[in-house]
Amino acid sequence: MTSHTPEGISEFSFETKYKTNRKSPALWILSHTIHQWPFIIMALIGAISNAALASIVPIYIGRAFNEILKDNPSLLVLGNYALIIGGSQILRGFLQFIRNYGFEIIAQKIERVVRQELYVNLLGKNMTFHNLQSVGDLMARATNDVREVNYMFSPGFNMVIGSLNFLFIPLIVGPTYHPALILAPLVFIILYILALWHYLVILNPVTSEVRQSFGTMNSRLAEAVDGVEVVKGTAQDDAEIKRFSENAISYRDASVKQGDIESRFLPMLLLGITIALGLGHALILLQQGAISIGDVIAYFGTLSLLSFPTNTSLFAYSQISLGFASAKRILELMNTENNLDQNIDGCTQAIKGRIEFRHVSFGYNPGEPILNDINLSVEPGQTVAIVGQTGSGKTSLVKLINRTFDVQEGAVLVDGMDVREWYLESLRSQISIIEQDIFLFSKTISDNIAFGKPEATMDEIVTAAKEAQAHEFIMSFENGYDTVIGERGTTLSGGQRQRLALARAFLTSPHILVLDDSTSAIDSETEDKIQQAIFRAAEGRTTLIITHRLSQIRWANQIVVLRKGRISAVGSHEELMQTSKGYQRIFSE
Repeated sequence: MTSHTPEGISEFSFETKYKTNRKSPALWILSHTIHQWPFIIMALIGAISNAALASIVPIYIGRAFNEILKDNPSLLVLGNYALIIGGSQILRGFLQFIRNYGFEIIAQKIERVVRQELYVNLLGKNMTFHNLQSVGDLMARATNDVREVNYMFSPGFNMVIGSLNFLFIPLIVGPTYHPALILAPLVFIILYILALWHYLVILNPVTSEVRQSFGTMNSRLAEAVDGVEVVKGTAQDDAEIKRFSENAISYRDASVKQGDIESRFLPMLLLGITIALGLGHALILLQQGAISIGDVIAYFGTLSLLSFPTNTSLFAYSQISLGFASAKRILELMNTENNLDQNIDGCTQAIKGRIEFRHVSFGYNPGEPILNDINLSVEPGQTVAIVGQTGSGKTSLVKLINRTFDVQEGAVLVDGMDVREWYLESLRSQISIIEQDIFLFSKTISDNIAFGKPEATMDEIVTAAKEAQAHEFIMSFENGYDTVIGERGTTLSGGQRQRLALARAFLTSPHILVLDDSTSAIDSETEDKIQQAIFRAAEGRTTLIITHRLSQIRWANQIVVLRKGRISAVGSHEELMQTSKGYQRIFSE
């Protein structure tokens, strides 16, 4: 089954056993919680029984005191009381374990499902979303905020539900000694609820501020670490430290504000007043002969049980508030409108390689088009070079083919079918785009080459590396193909990264191959070898090359010149040098 999202939002299917309601944080959390009902029942049984057994101690201590005050106290009776108290508390300890275990299981199960739900949702978002999203803030939501949802259940709801039952013990036990003894616990409960409501009203916006400021701080940290080379190269270390310090101070101030609210938690004062007045009331009734001294002791013991819900609510409700604030931030990501639909029921046939752009217009922001009314046809097996000045829309154009982005107007067709009618996974598995900015994972070299084909054999990996002229430098490393490279391939040179990306593409044997200035960081000698490999790889498949290198342009079947988001000319190198001033300008610069 797939998770259900608000109307207008489509994404990758998420395999789960139940639907999730994302209309509000409360409904979303509830839609996850109700499916943990066996553990909820377990936890509730433990919580209710645990509270009930807690009342046995003060009750039987009171009875034991009355027995001791008799002229001839019965050791048998006192022994029975001791056994009842001891046995009940052993059972209570087991039930408390049941309560804690139940809530912890609920918390861990929900965290796992929420984390996976968010991750799959993020993979389903289009690149426009990811280009506008701060990676640091996204990571804060995907890690820390998800963990706060866990903490909302344990210790949050665990402590709240486990302690709420203690509120009613004095309310039930007190009147059994004298009807008037219901007064103190009753007034306390009413005032406690009012004080707690006021506490949560002023706490909720502050906890939201805490989570937001943490995301901002994390975002700045991620940017600084990712761009540390630029920071150091421009001697901006002090400036970055100052910016991070400002964000850290904002987070600290928000956390202090939360602590300030928690320090003025009114129920703590109400508890002290209630116990004092309740004890005083019981002593007055004792003086009047209405109750015994054992009843006073028992009543005082039950009133003392109110300290558990009062003390735990100080941090438990704060944890729940943080959990809801985090849930809200997670939903903001998942509910962000996304028009990328993987179309599970779409076309899955083998691609022949015909590409057509029909009146295509596209822009990253509304009202700011990058491409305007593009009309272009590429026949199967053709090699097309796309040239143009920086910012003319070359990369944006080719990324419409595999639906990295979706067109705003017009249509992109592969084999005569709109790319939106293809099953997205089938479409992308048959198209390989090698970009100038190569992304490599912090894994072994063989894992990086086989990323698009995990089931590839070692022989296939080596063959692809040889075709990309990468085998020689790979074997120069001590561990060869088992060498673990740094994140984003930072331990490799630009040319080495690009050759690994070429090997990755050759291994998947795509039907459509797109090279986005993919040999820009390669020396001339290596480039000649790679050119031959690319030429061989291009045979029998449609190839689009974004480049300014004349050596690559010359063997293209046709050359497309882009200027300010429009096609200004199409033809061979010789034709365009004669007819296109824009093309001439590119090679004269």
